[in-house]
Formats: sequence, C-alpha cells, structure tokens
Amino acid sequence: MSEMDQLARRFEADRPHLRGVAQRMLGSAAEADDAVQEAWLRLSRSDTSAVSNLTGWLTTVVSRVCLDMLRSRAARREDVAELPEAPAAEETQPENEALLSDAIGPALLLVLDTLAPGERLAFVLHDMFAVPFPQIAEIAGCSSAAARQLASRARRKVQGREAEEDRARSRTVVEAFLAAARGGDFAALLALLDPEVVVRADAAAVRTGANELVRGAHAAAETFSGRAKHAEVALLDGEAGLAWAPGGAPRVVFAFTVAGGRITGIDLIADPADLSAMEVTLLGG
Repeated sequence: MSEMDQLARRFEADRPHLRGVAQRMLGSAAEADDAVQEAWLRLSRSDTSAVSNLTGWLTTVVSRVCLDMLRSRAARREDVAELPEAPAAEETQPENEALLSDAIGPALLLVLDTLAPGERLAFVLHDMFAVPFPQIAEIAGCSSAAARQLASRARRKVQGREAEEDRARSRTVVEAFLAAARGGDFAALLALLDPEVVVRADAAAVRTGANELVRGAHAAAETFSGRAKHAEVALLDGEAGLAWAPGGAPRVVFAFTVAGGRITGIDLIADPADLSAMEVTLLGG
C-alpha cells in the first residue's frame, strides 16, 4: 500500500469527526462536505511526517477552513444588508439540514447562526468537541485568553437564547391550555397535561373553592374543563402563566411547570403576601 493510500485510509477514518465539526461550525451539510474536501486537499499536499496527532492536525485545518467560510458568509450578509432589497436566503438541502437539526437541536442551530464567526468557532470547538483553548487560539489567530472570552460570550448568548425559546414554548402551551379550559375541550386538555401532572393550591386559593391537591391528567382536566372563563395570560416573574385579576389586581395566579411540551405542574397562588412579592404582568387573552 502506497503512502498516499495509507494517508487516504487514515483520513477516511477521521472523516465522520471532521464532518461533525464542520456541520456544527457551518450549520450546512453541503458546506461541511466542501470544508472536509478542502481539508483532504490540504492534507494531500502537505508533509505530515512530523505530525504526531493527525486527527488534531486535521481538526485544526477543517476549523480554519470553516472559519474562513463563516467570515466570508458574514461579509456577504453585510453586503446584502446594504442593498435596497435583499435576495432570498440561499437554498439548502432539506433532508441534510434536517439531519443536522436533529443532531444538535433546531433551537441551538438557530442560536449558532446569530454568533459571530470567532464566537461560533470557540463555542463549537470547546463546548462540543473539548478542543483546548490554546489550539482554538491558534486557529482563530488570537490569545488563549481571547479565545476563552469568545467561548464565554457565545455561551452566554446561547443560554440566553435557549431560555428565551423555552419561555416562548411555555407560553404557547399555557395559551393552548387556557383556550381548551374555556372551551371545555377535554381531549385537548389531556393532550397538554403530563399523565403525572400535579395541581396544588395554597390555603388562600383553597378558600376560594380550589382543591388543595389534584393528581393525574384526567383529574386535572376535569378540574379545569369549562372553567377559567375570566383568567388571562400573564407573565409571573417573567414566566408564562395565568391570572384572575378583576379590575387589574391579581387575586389568583396559576404558575405552570412545562417540560417536553406538556404541563407537569400547576400551582394556584392566592396568598396576598406571595402575590405582592411576585411581578405579575397581565397580557390579556
């Protein structure tokens, strides 16, 4: 077997790893394949006899290629933004992008697209592939401290955006719950409630006629079906919930716990001291 054949075999063994890095860096399966192919071309033209860690060397090469592509993409977007009418977004291959979205999550994929090229490089390599900061710094052309800051800044953006996405999804579930409760749609309520959902009411809410404890989706659906006529959507300390607020003053609030698109807990709070300590923003509906 020739030296080039051995090199090709070694490269093929690393291809899945390199493609994974490139996909997360670029968010595009087609562009990832281009980046990996460029890495192979650079490998085939290089003397790697002194390279002790070929996988690390290839990771550096494909990361540099991806960084160049990200910077070029960012420059194109800036140019497009200056035009009177921006053209439609570049076409993608739906089946390939769906696989990538499934691999890292559609919400995270959207967040990564908001990061600057250096931030995305540092976050993907360090947080997803445990590449040390000195190596990231070499790729990005900065100091290790600067690479660490890039990753930290990206991480804050990702966590903030994911929290925002979670809040938006929770609000959608709460709004659907209110509509189903008002309309007496028992089946819709069951679909929104986790089978093991727990509904709790504080002492003040119990005095208004609420049950202190209700367990299970069927019992909870029976509790709320056809009710909540006067409740409205509200933000409770920034989280989606419901409130009964005659005259604009919250008398009872419904705090929801949502996981996996289903309601796992509902807390009815009517104690005046607890309500006064809570930031309640009525949204109507």
